[in-house]
Amino acid sequence: MMEQTKNAEIDFDTWSEVARSDPDAFERMRLEAIQAVIDDAPAENRERLRRLQWRIDQERRLAHTPLNACLRISRLMWRNVLGPGGLQERFGELQRMFGSQPNHMATDQSQPGEVVAFARARD
Repeated sequence: MMEQTKNAEIDFDTWSEVARSDPDAFERMRLEAIQAVIDDAPAENRERLRRLQWRIDQERRLAHTPLNACLRISRLMWRNVLGPGGLQERFGELQRMFGSQPNHMATDQSQPGEVVAFARARD
């Protein structure tokens, strides 16, 4: 079954049923799927992904309920996006270095768009 999850999207219904009927099997499947994603990542990203997964696992361990785990992980994500040294700050640094958008994203062919008015359908 894990070979299928490595190469295809995870079937929610199957995973949901396993979670209900055999939580230990679900946990094994979850860990194998996570490891497969890390193993398939470029070599230079694997250590960072292992560390991130360790951090996520610690948040889950400290939570008392699945909902609390979800909230803790969500806060972790937003801190990494909006907090000091986060994604938003890094984008800001790129904008300061390259102007409003990096040169590789700029196009010389851009032209103003045309605004089209839509009329309401009459009965």
